Amino acid sequence: MAIIQVNSPDGTYPIHIERGLLSQLEELIGNRRKIIITNTQLEVLYDLPAPVLTMLPGERHKNLVTVSDLYSQMIRAGADRKSVIVAFGGGVVGDTAGFVAATYMRGVPFIQMPTSLLAMVDSSVGGKVGVDLPEGKNLVGAFKQPEMVIIDPDVLNTLPDVEWRNGMAEVIKHGLIADEALLDPALHTVQNATELVKRAVQVKVDVVQRDPYEHGERAHLNLGHTFAHAIEQVSGYSWTHGEAVGYGLLAAARLSYALGLCQATLVDHIDTLLAHIGLPRKLGNLDPSAIFDAMRTDKKWQNGRSRFVLLRGIGQPLIMEDIARDVVIEVLQT
Repeated sequence: MAIIQVNSPDGTYPIHIERGLLSQLEELIGNRRKIIITNTQLEVLYDLPAPVLTMLPGERHKNLVTVSDLYSQMIRAGADRKSVIVAFGGGVVGDTAGFVAATYMRGVPFIQMPTSLLAMVDSSVGGKVGVDLPEGKNLVGAFKQPEMVIIDPDVLNTLPDVEWRNGMAEVIKHGLIADEALLDPALHTVQNATELVKRAVQVKVDVVQRDPYEHGERAHLNLGHTFAHAIEQVSGYSWTHGEAVGYGLLAAARLSYALGLCQATLVDHIDTLLAHIGLPRKLGNLDPSAIFDAMRTDKKWQNGRSRFVLLRGIGQPLIMEDIARDVVIEVLQT
């Protein structure tokens, strides 16, 4: 079993990565009162030990209404401050269940057990939890480190293609930030999922250990996300998070090139990777002006000024502020 240790100001916790771990859930967690939070689709697919609390699937249900309902389910299940929440699902479940754990009775322990590639390589690691408001994504949240993360790559064998593509967008992001090996198409298969997940998780862990509360370097993990969150919002969440991140990575590279930061070959490389994976490279009928306006509510903006993570090259991210609206819109019209 691969075990990656994460050191944070709140303590150290392990990330277990191995095929077949789902069947070892009881041994890993021990004899503790578990409250599993999942969505209604996964509840049907897996034989999970009771009690199981559910939420509706999809980003549009990652909100305070769902949180309130989960609080009520927790109370009815008899959950107390010693109960441990197990977030069993993708990024939406992990973010929402983690926020419930951070706030229910002023905080209860929780464990991440991600079932999507996106959640495995990104959202389950690092302690960011939260929900959306009508005005934008992740505007209500907290830092809440899990007690452990349990990753079973076998669950990816039945993952729908669209969910695999969603996760690959975050894998490509990690490759662009810090590990060029993750950009090798030969690694982009379910058969290589264990190695793919380990490498991508290690990138995330290395960054969050150096900057646990996003005062500096951790912001690099937002590469592509200023574009992505706005695209999701403007599309009414008809674009998945992974689709929006994939396009956001390409837009960030195009903006970097427009500002003279990188070579055109980097833009072409990302475009080719997205085409290989099957992620969108055009906005379609989405309005670039509406996307830019939606960015204004993004929490990454500071003092009313835009903030973008850009690239000088692979492994060379940087942050730039106050980029002119017309420059950004021209990139979105490409």
